[in-house]
Amino acid sequence: MRTEESKSTVTTPAETVTIRASVKIPVEIPARGRQLTTMVSFHGLHDSLEHVALLLPGWELQPNPLVRVHSECLTGDVFGSHRCDCGPQLHEALTSCAHEGGIILYLRQEGRGIGLYNKLDAYVLQDQGLDTFDANMALDFEADMRDYRVAAQMLGALGVNNIRLLSNNPEKSLQLRALGISVAAVVPTGTFVNENNRAYLSAKRERAGHALDV
Repeated sequence: MRTEESKSTVTTPAETVTIRASVKIPVEIPARGRQLTTMVSFHGLHDSLEHVALLLPGWELQPNPLVRVHSECLTGDVFGSHRCDCGPQLHEALTSCAHEGGIILYLRQEGRGIGLYNKLDAYVLQDQGLDTFDANMALDFEADMRDYRVAAQMLGALGVNNIRLLSNNPEKSLQLRALGISVAAVVPTGTFVNENNRAYLSAKRERAGHALDV
């Protein structure tokens, strides 16, 4: 059951998005060690936020490179919070993209687009019994504020139109296809369940259709 009407009808703005900087950065890949990657910033993204692409070597050789569209999660990505599955999903994406060559689009959309402080407010409501979607709505936000126009714009600037999408969220593939990106396949992520995030993952599966084996 979906928590809101799909945003898959959005269209890409006409403005041209270009690469601002392309910088070599050594990154620690789980279970593989340090690997040289390329981080890319952009001019002209429609929301003017500082989204970046991480290019893992070999992506340019793939007809349909593996792409992870990952929304920023400070608590999970940086501090290893067990309240969500974001950190393990990012680590999995790094490993998978390093193995075959791929792209991680790191989007500044904390808390499904409501921001860090509001996400922490939502955690307070979750501790009082609301699920992750109802908590966002109790704060007068949509259940999921994200749209993926910037992801399509970033891929366009990189010259990538055909991808395999690493995701368990059906909304991502719906939106990207509506934005003109050819999604040749959806590659499911793992299910990273623990005693602290089981209810959160169950809500994502039951209310937003995420492909999770909870």
